[in-house]
Amino acid sequence: MPSASPLVINLGSGPLETSRLPGMFKDWRQIRVDADIAAHPDIVSDIVDLSKIESGTVSAVWSAHCFEHLYSHQITPTLVEIYRVLNDDGFLCIIVPDLQAIAQFLVSDRLHEVIYQSPAGPVTAHDVLFGFGPAIALGHTMMAHRCGFAPTLLLNRIREVPFAEIVARRRPNLFELAGVARKKPARDPDERAQLLRALEL
Repeated sequence: MPSASPLVINLGSGPLETSRLPGMFKDWRQIRVDADIAAHPDIVSDIVDLSKIESGTVSAVWSAHCFEHLYSHQITPTLVEIYRVLNDDGFLCIIVPDLQAIAQFLVSDRLHEVIYQSPAGPVTAHDVLFGFGPAIALGHTMMAHRCGFAPTLLLNRIREVPFAEIVARRRPNLFELAGVARKKPARDPDERAQLLRALEL
């Protein structure tokens, strides 16, 4: 790729064959960061430590279903590192399970129910709360969930870092929350909406 093309960091990328980014990143350079050496990432590291990436060199950070694998006290240091590596026009997109949506399965005694099919197999409400059971049973204990998010908590955690603009979206069919944080605010509502569409939110 030409060096002039923008750079996206895929945090907690997982294996290349199962890692999916929105189409807007098709022509971007990508650096995959994952703590699991078996995923063959470009950088083997816990996502709290992005020290191998220079400050202000990244146009976007994408993190889908990764932050819930951190302990709560690790969230802010990770966001601080992300803020550091982003350039002035950069943005972050975080996708996490929506625990408020999952609560309906808890209160109605349906944690065992399959709520959607993933590339790795059927996912139950219990998997969303605690981590994907089949992977954990095979010894992949890093797949366990150590924290969780509802809409207000996600916003409040991102606000601990001085992003200029934060937008949260609920993805009800996927039981997900999305948070998009920018170092500079959008020029106007149309630009903001265009980015959200490009991120498939």
